[in-house]
Amino acid sequence: MKANDISLGIILFSFIIGAFAYSYAPDIIPTHWNAQGEIDGYMDKFWGLFLLPIISFGLFALFVYVPKYDPRKKNLELFKDYYQGIILVTIGFLFYIYILSIMAAFGYKFNMVQMMSPAFGGLFYYMGTALEKTKSNFFVGIRTPWTISDETVWEKTHKIGGTLFKASGVIAVFGAFFKEIAIMLIIAPILAVSVFSIVYSYLEYKKIHKGE
Repeated sequence: MKANDISLGIILFSFIIGAFAYSYAPDIIPTHWNAQGEIDGYMDKFWGLFLLPIISFGLFALFVYVPKYDPRKKNLELFKDYYQGIILVTIGFLFYIYILSIMAAFGYKFNMVQMMSPAFGGLFYYMGTALEKTKSNFFVGIRTPWTISDETVWEKTHKIGGTLFKASGVIAVFGAFFKEIAIMLIIAPILAVSVFSIVYSYLEYKKIHKGE
């Protein structure tokens, strides 16, 4: 079974869960949590049960159809399996959030940020693995003016960026054990890696094109 088929299966399953839970769910569903992992936002039952499945389907369609118009779509074929893996991991991540929100609606007590830390860790780690395999394109990857303009800069930036994304994933997992700083363990490393990757791509481009 292809990864995209599994992704569609997860989305369909989320709609089925929402339909089954509709008769039993309360009139409002938790849909937002603050940095301390506490509920601070609700939606009415319909949107609380079906918004994330709808978003998941929209993202899936975007991932599948938009790259067909990428001028470098042939490069996407070179890492197709990893690309489909990105879709699957993203849909799985949203499904995990969906299940947690339903559990919260039915009265289960937990710290959302703490529960999300391992999921973010897995997401970041896989994204790092996929980044190391991506080829130059306009849709996924570390797309700066300098990586898009130079294949060598793309390769170097994605190699180091992928490694750092995986490190960020490992750090994020520790949020499951340190509730008080969980949000920082998730956000701070990935922000630092994002800024570093942008700066690194610029410096590498300047190094290669020195004097031009």
